[in-house]
Amino acid sequence: MEELAELESRQIQILHRIAQLELSILPPSNNSHSNGLSTTTTEARLSVVLVDGGVKDFSFKRVPSDYYDWSLEARRDILAAASIHHLCKSIVLVNTQAASDITDCSDRQNSKYYVVVVQYTARFSADTVKNFLYTLNNGKIPKKRFNLRLAPEDISHKLTGFEHNGVTCVGMKTDIPVILDEAIVKFYPDFFWLGGGEIDLKLGIRTSEFINFTKPFIVNCSGS
Repeated sequence: MEELAELESRQIQILHRIAQLELSILPPSNNSHSNGLSTTTTEARLSVVLVDGGVKDFSFKRVPSDYYDWSLEARRDILAAASIHHLCKSIVLVNTQAASDITDCSDRQNSKYYVVVVQYTARFSADTVKNFLYTLNNGKIPKKRFNLRLAPEDISHKLTGFEHNGVTCVGMKTDIPVILDEAIVKFYPDFFWLGGGEIDLKLGIRTSEFINFTKPFIVNCSGS
């Protein structure tokens, strides 16, 4: 067991060094769409964040620019995902009815914003998240103070640093609390795909490691 633990430790160190090396040799760019080098920088930066966070089982995959015009089956195939249900997205929500003094994400239990990770094949229910937050706060905050709506794209970009269809829970500018749909926890195999920081970059990650990394609230917030 000690030898296995030592081997895993060395593997993590090697992954970290590779990611750091990639990040150090790539020139900075102010325009993420200007060339191939800057897109690789995103992958290298997020790889460092993941490895530093103890994540070992993850993968980035570059997809064609018309990826979102494809069927879910075609997206599944290019990512080699286990099923179309293993294709997920991260959406930023804003509580439009939060009290005037709730303006940021400093209180995980009563945050102005949340990132919800849900399947593309599922129907997200804002009401279930509303009820969850109400219960999480032991009913001390009136239910009318919870009204979760999709955050405007400019707000989402400002908070996460990522554009629409590229949003991910890794390396966000703001430490936004994450809500993971309970259905994703039940996946088999337990490896799913979501946005990777750019529109044409996707991140595959082991579910258990994603949970350990993001420390999400796990909520049954969708239906098929």
